[in-house]
Amino acid sequence: MAGTETDRLTPKVPPVQLGPITVPVPVMLSPMAGVTNWPFRLLCREYGPDGLYVGEMVTARALVARNPKAFRLCRFAPQEKVRSLQLYGVDPQIMEQATRMVVDAGWADHIDMNFGCPVPKVTRHGGGSALPWKTDLFAELVHRVVAVCSPAGIPVTAKIRVGIDHQHETFLEAAHIAQEEGCAAVTLHARTTAEYYGGHADWDRIAQLVQAVDIPVFGNGDIWTAEDALDMFAQTGCAGVAIGRGCQGRPWLFADIAAALAGSPERQEPTLGQVGAIMARHARLLVEFYDGDERMAVHDMRKHVAWYLKGFAVGGQVRRDFMACESLEDMDRCIADLDQDMPYPRAVAGKPRGRVRYAKKVRLPYGWLDSRTTTHQERETLFGNDPMDASY
Repeated sequence: MAGTETDRLTPKVPPVQLGPITVPVPVMLSPMAGVTNWPFRLLCREYGPDGLYVGEMVTARALVARNPKAFRLCRFAPQEKVRSLQLYGVDPQIMEQATRMVVDAGWADHIDMNFGCPVPKVTRHGGGSALPWKTDLFAELVHRVVAVCSPAGIPVTAKIRVGIDHQHETFLEAAHIAQEEGCAAVTLHARTTAEYYGGHADWDRIAQLVQAVDIPVFGNGDIWTAEDALDMFAQTGCAGVAIGRGCQGRPWLFADIAAALAGSPERQEPTLGQVGAIMARHARLLVEFYDGDERMAVHDMRKHVAWYLKGFAVGGQVRRDFMACESLEDMDRCIADLDQDMPYPRAVAGKPRGRVRYAKKVRLPYGWLDSRTTTHQERETLFGNDPMDASY
């Protein structure tokens, strides 16, 4: 692995305390649906610092309904010292029940609450990043989850966005409510719902939030390289950084960030052969995750393969061959056919990864923006039509 020089000053980043949990290096793997299951978390953790690696979103309604997929997402690898689980829900009663299940079963050491998802199928029912607009509902959800977790010594955090759009910003009020209701920290993705994943994250909003609340703030958005992480710490004063799309197909980004925070210029620049070895291990971990189902594992790997190969000059046929894989044997054959010595494509290192969708109309429940609090009718409608139902 080659090294690159950086002239940035290394920030002094102290540990972050989340209730009884000390996070020695406040670098977080941000929960991403369909991505941050335990196999991917394990890869990131093995490369990275002693940070916080959060599992992908588990829907409260599915958990209460004892959906097998929800149970699978609550699994952790033995090597995970802090078991961080993210819960999503709109109905406070269902969220409370799901939290009680997690606490009573001893499944997690930390619970994060999802108020940052911008996906239309969620926001059109008032969930995710649309929910903090309704301050009464937001406060009740946080209150109920914290009330269940506190006696067990389990810290609760919240992931939020700047707001629905720039005319309907919610982040300052939401963070204050989260603090008042007992959250140990908040993570701010510095975009609005309307901005989705497009454009540039507004790190000034992270700096503004750091000054506005007393609890730790993790900054999220547009960290593609270790240098970006250093810049976010320096420019915002945030307590920690949360890494999302930047690590897709690059679990070694956490090694780069660990090196940067230690003042080292060394950066991971794996050859295509080394990336292939990581892909092979990832696939085998996914087979274990799916209880031995190779076909399901290699199908899940397809999106990861696209990210792993990003920037490498492998050609369209190679990519199509990977997409046709049905077994580990198929994958191994494709990996063996790669040019093992092809160098790391530095040109794409600092460019956006994953989905990039630009400003669009936000889907909300009818009349959602008319009031900051929910009516009885709105609650009946919302709770009867949870956007993420028990069937997944």
